[in-house]
Amino acid sequence: MSIAPSRITGLVLAGGRGSRMGSVDKGLQPFRGAPMVLHAILRLAPQVGPLVINANQNIGPYEGFGYPVWPDQLTGFEGPLAGVQTGLAGCETEYLVTVPCDSPFLPENLVATLADALVAADADIAVAVTQEEERRTHPVFSLMKASVLPSLTAFLQEGGRKIEKWYRSLRFVEVMFPGADAFRNINTLEELRRFEES
Repeated sequence: MSIAPSRITGLVLAGGRGSRMGSVDKGLQPFRGAPMVLHAILRLAPQVGPLVINANQNIGPYEGFGYPVWPDQLTGFEGPLAGVQTGLAGCETEYLVTVPCDSPFLPENLVATLADALVAADADIAVAVTQEEERRTHPVFSLMKASVLPSLTAFLQEGGRKIEKWYRSLRFVEVMFPGADAFRNINTLEELRRFEES
């Protein structure tokens, strides 16, 4: 791997409202015998050095997983970029990788693949992409240099909220992964039940 895992902080984004799931805390919903966020943690932790959870509610239950929990610095559930900003602000390594809490199937080679592409392209941020029927970017699965924090802070202060618009202002590389299934995120209780059984 082109960047040692110890130089990368992992950030699990669990700061949303879960509105599409009936306003429940998605990360804490049971899935195949464990809270959904735990599946994401178990897949990400071996790929990084420090690991942190970004959450804005139910802080105690999230702390129970044994990792630091950082609420958004911006108040009002401002979306995933607010969580990314929080992660970058507290990050003590050179790099930060982000994943959502509702992605229990995330690739076990996610970080290494993003890191190789970031270094090869001399980019500031590497973003996962898949191609099945259509090309899809998965911007919450991204590896970035911690030095992008001022750019993100300025973007948020100007009212920006869309991840793609922000990362396209940087030196970015989109990294193709085989198969979209690994990036499947679970947004509704119906999806939760369906994937529980599959």
